[in-house]
Amino acid sequence: MPASRIAGTGRYLPARVLTNDELALRVATSDEWIRTRTGIRQRHIAAPEEMTSDLALHAARQAIAAAGMSAADVDLVIVATATPDMVFPATACILQDKLGIGGGAAFDIAAVCSGFVYGLAVADKMVSSGAARNALVVGAEIYSRILDWNDRGTCVLFGDGAGAAVVVPAAEPGILTSHLHADGSHRGILCVPGQVRDGRVSGSPFVHMDGSAVFKFAVKVLADAAHEALNAVHMAPDDVDWVIPHQANIRIMDATMKRLQLPHERLIVTVGEHGNTSAASIPMALDIAVRDGRIEPGDHVLLLGVGGGFTWGSILLRW
Repeated sequence: MPASRIAGTGRYLPARVLTNDELALRVATSDEWIRTRTGIRQRHIAAPEEMTSDLALHAARQAIAAAGMSAADVDLVIVATATPDMVFPATACILQDKLGIGGGAAFDIAAVCSGFVYGLAVADKMVSSGAARNALVVGAEIYSRILDWNDRGTCVLFGDGAGAAVVVPAAEPGILTSHLHADGSHRGILCVPGQVRDGRVSGSPFVHMDGSAVFKFAVKVLADAAHEALNAVHMAPDDVDWVIPHQANIRIMDATMKRLQLPHERLIVTVGEHGNTSAASIPMALDIAVRDGRIEPGDHVLLLGVGGGFTWGSILLRW
């Protein structure tokens, strides 16, 4: 049967690092308060001139090079982002142009922190079916521009960055199974409720979050999505070598591992250095673990996403 695999990964982080101690000079918080509740020590902040497509471009070039390809080999570009360059066109179209390619499909996915999982699932189906030759999937975000920097409940959590993966046809499946879900009735617990209307922003342009409700919902659906993927291929949790969940909060990730009865040592964690980078968090963590040698050929890797919408999903890979 036709199949696909990830042939290369990449990532990019803006140069500016914002530490917890620096944040404590701006809002009523402390390094200890942030670390003990979230696991976050620092985050990266995009420069004023950087756009989401710029972050995506750096990560995309890395992934394409790692795959041993050129940009011209890519005929499908998917960008998962909640912070696009503009209302339209899609950031994927802008990225396509910056890569110097054109003609193939390019579109954005707005599944927030689940965006990369959604994008990878779509790319797998299109490449496996022959609808696309090679796909570039990027999660890229500049959350620093949609934060209320006086709200310590949200401004301490998020950061900017981009991660990318190139998906190619394969004789043996690398992407074993994918499962996507959403429930819009929970949209109010994590959202940016503003919109462009009549030439101005109507409503709030900043992230709003009910942290307690998000925590409870995320832990439940991440574990459910993990079991759904494993059951689909008749595997047990212990068959998984690595788990890469959305890097939102170390407590959510630890609680998910406990529900799966897996040791912390199989968890890939980058939230301490990056904060919550939304759609960029999973591909950046994947790239780090691939490049430092933790993920080896033949390993089973479980990707778990959850984000505003509410959206959630899982993908099981054989590396």
